Amino acid sequence: MNHPAVSPGLWALAWRRLRADRVAMAALAIVALFLLSVVLSATGLVASHWEDEVAVNYAPPTFMGPDPALAALARPAAPTPPNAFDPLAADIAALKSGMAAPGAAPAPKAATLPFGADKWGHDVIAKTVKGGQTSIVVGLVAAFVAVALGTLFGALSGFYGGRVDDLFNWFYSVFTSIPSILMILTVAAVLQAKGVATIVLILGLTGWTGPYRLIRAEYIKHKAREYVMAADAIGASGWRKMFGHIFPNVSHVALVQMSILVVGFIKAEVILSFLGFGVPVGVVSWGSMLNEAQNELILGKWWQLAAAASAMALLVTAFSLFADALRDALDPKLK
Repeated sequence: MNHPAVSPGLWALAWRRLRADRVAMAALAIVALFLLSVVLSATGLVASHWEDEVAVNYAPPTFMGPDPALAALARPAAPTPPNAFDPLAADIAALKSGMAAPGAAPAPKAATLPFGADKWGHDVIAKTVKGGQTSIVVGLVAAFVAVALGTLFGALSGFYGGRVDDLFNWFYSVFTSIPSILMILTVAAVLQAKGVATIVLILGLTGWTGPYRLIRAEYIKHKAREYVMAADAIGASGWRKMFGHIFPNVSHVALVQMSILVVGFIKAEVILSFLGFGVPVGVVSWGSMLNEAQNELILGKWWQLAAAASAMALLVTAFSLFADALRDALDPKLK
């Protein structure tokens, strides 16, 4: 007995179109590598010792060779002879060297690293991986919060209209009447706290206006179409019509907005870190690295700036290409 052929769903068709796009698959692979680095960094499998001073200050990349002016600093200093008249000398030396024997020579510091060191002697590659964990988490989670709020508000406003629409339009007008940077700084001053969660709240609560405007327009357009009327005729609830019928047809708008906001929020994290509202002391991000690199660039130490900027540019480009291809794959008009 022959079974009737089952028509593939929206996501199956989208995945089929996406696999045919080589650029999209390459971009997906790059984004997946960045996300994998975030997971490995968060679990401590990589870049867990990024704060260790493994090299001399401003150690250049290996391909540039050691700096002659810093070569002497790479050699460990001779141990200080114990003072027989100081009864605490042995205890202080043991505290300084941990479990090592008093008077033991310190470990030598590298004169070069594969991509150089910062002013404290931290490995720039490990610092970039650890900083990517913070910046990517901030960009993705804050963009998700903003798009979720914008989609919810836009769906309610566009679908129901009337007083609900007037209420959300009033909120939209209030948020858009204030310049975005001032709104971000206002929310940051109100929260009076530093940390990744604070930055996510700041950006998520101030970035929903763009998705709201576009999603609202899409819901106004789609709520009068035949498939929504058919769902209404069979007794579907308002929430089912909004998110079970209309949202799959406008999801590409939310994805495009999310890709744009991820890029913008990574940049906003740089601004917040520069102004002192970003990550706290002891937490590294691409924003804090660029903040440090502006002073290093004056001294000709360009490698921290290049590492953070290159990682950010690669992720932003790959994420934008993949989101654009995913938008085309999910668009029901492109079959």
